[in-house]
Amino acid sequence: MKKVIIVSMGLLLSSSVLFTSCKKTNNDNNGTSENVTESKIQSDDQANVSNLMDEVTTDASTSVENVMAVTGGNLLNHFLSPCNSTITYDTLNAVRTLTITYNGLNCAGTRTRTGSITVSIPAGDKWKNAGAQLTITYNTIKITRVSDGKSITINGSEVVTNVTGGLLYQLPTIGTITHTLSSPGMSITFDDGTQRNWQVGKQRVFTYNNGLVISTTGTHTDGGITGISEWGTNRLGNAFVTAIIDPMVIRQDCNFRLTSGRVKHSKLLRQVDVTFGLDATGNPTSCPGTGTYYMKIVWTNAVGVSITTILPY
Repeated sequence: MKKVIIVSMGLLLSSSVLFTSCKKTNNDNNGTSENVTESKIQSDDQANVSNLMDEVTTDASTSVENVMAVTGGNLLNHFLSPCNSTITYDTLNAVRTLTITYNGLNCAGTRTRTGSITVSIPAGDKWKNAGAQLTITYNTIKITRVSDGKSITINGSEVVTNVTGGLLYQLPTIGTITHTLSSPGMSITFDDGTQRNWQVGKQRVFTYNNGLVISTTGTHTDGGITGISEWGTNRLGNAFVTAIIDPMVIRQDCNFRLTSGRVKHSKLLRQVDVTFGLDATGNPTSCPGTGTYYMKIVWTNAVGVSITTILPY
């Protein structure tokens, strides 16, 4: 038996990021150098892909909590559902499934989402139990920024594990819930038509402080680099790893926006350091409401000069 719910408001991670399109040059000594191009593009692409996947994963986790047959909970409708989406679920077959189909603006009105995700869990499992796993399949999820029409498209699947057990609506009383995310390969299609595979390894710790607080760290290790959250090949065809240096923090009381965090991109022409949760001058800022957050991108060029770029996200 399938039940369909049409919804118009929702729980989302309302972070929008800047897409950058630059021409690649061979000069490595000034602001139009090849490493400038790659540093900006990779920083923007990684922030955008990561934010979108975090948003979709949160949509899946909270929507599942509204289905009693999946969670083993006692109540429905613990959370609002994503804006401009249709939710269809099947709780009678051997594998329980929930499908979220996106078709329109997010709640902030900053970008549109199309495509769908399918969330599945074996019938005998309850998502509230420690060790329970959800498989989230991305079915051509496309996000388009309203301001300039730039887009990315994601296909593939990830596994979310409820490490500690518990449901998010219980956080005010149980304190902490930990989830891990892993994917052996997400297919990313960028707005210039290039297609790449990225792998993902993350841990998300949920706490409660005037609403949900989500702190994300990386779980993968490559050689001497630890805390890696994404790795693969960027749109320019170069290998990369992204390690989370300071946890990426998303707060419900800031409209589920990314309020702080720091990552480092390695294996590129230059190592790149990116800090989030800043104002236009590059200083840490409190929640701007509907205003703009900025990220500061820092790297050193071939002649040892430190270069800084500040971009909105």
